[in-house]
Amino acid sequence: MADPDDDYVFDDATGEWIPAAEATARQAATQTAEVRDAVGNLLANGDSVVLTKDLKVKGANQTLRRGTVIRSIRLTGDAQEIDCRHEGIKGLVLRAEFVRKR
Repeated sequence: MADPDDDYVFDDATGEWIPAAEATARQAATQTAEVRDAVGNLLANGDSVVLTKDLKVKGANQTLRRGTVIRSIRLTGDAQEIDCRHEGIKGLVLRAEFVRKR
């Protein structure tokens, strides 16, 4: 049973008023997109990936070579992008089509 002090929001999908906490949980569940690498493997937070192509990094005047290992990736809300760090390049976002799960 819901707490009477909860805020309620209108859910357009069901046409009902639901507790805000439940609406937030539903929204988070629908935003998790499957991210797949170049060969179709499912990626998850914390995975290590290998680059399948040489990539020029905009703003860093650096090229990441094919075969470079990127450790501890983080998934974004986008099904084609992963967030990662590599030797001094913070905020590096790679397209999933250019990586392969290690």
